[in-house]
Order: sequence, then C-alpha cells, then structure tokens
Amino acid sequence: MKRFIFAAVCATAIFLPTVASAGEVHNREVRQNQRIYNGVRNGSINRAELRNLKRRQAALEAARRRNLLDGGRLTPRERRRLNQQQNNFSRTIYRYKRN
Repeated sequence: MKRFIFAAVCATAIFLPTVASAGEVHNREVRQNQRIYNGVRNGSINRAELRNLKRRQAALEAARRRNLLDGGRLTPRERRRLNQQQNNFSRTIYRYKRN
C-alpha cells in the first residue's frame, strides 16, 4: 500500500507541472485576448491591427493544441517555444496599443 501511494505521489509530481503549464499557456492567451479587446474598446487598436492580432492569436492556439495532441502535455522545449511566441505576440499588442 505504501508503495502504491509513493508511486502515485511521484507520478503526480512528475506529470502535474507539464499539464499545469498547458493551463498557464491557455491562461496567458486569455489575458492577451482581454488586452486586445480593451485596446479595441478604447480605440487604440484599429480594424486592420485587430485582424492581424486575431490571425496571430489563432496560430498560437493551433500550435498549443497541436503540441498537446502528442501526449496531452507540453515538453519543456514546446513550452519554451510557445512562451517565446507569446512574448513576441505580447510585444506586438503593446506596440499596436501605443502607436
């Protein structure tokens, strides 16, 4: 019984961070979406910029879903790549809101 509990705890410790990272990526996408629509609402993002941002956001979501299909979790390399892409996307939102 102790071995089973130990194995369950070890498995949880190993797999939970990767599953949680997929949730973190999704939560970040949601926050970025809110930033975009706040910019549209206050007029700092125009229609052409919104179209470009929506296209890039869709590409990021598709990449996340594609990576999750491989086994239901993100590898450290996939997580790092998605984070870099989201950093670039975040900078684009910032520039569009302040042009």
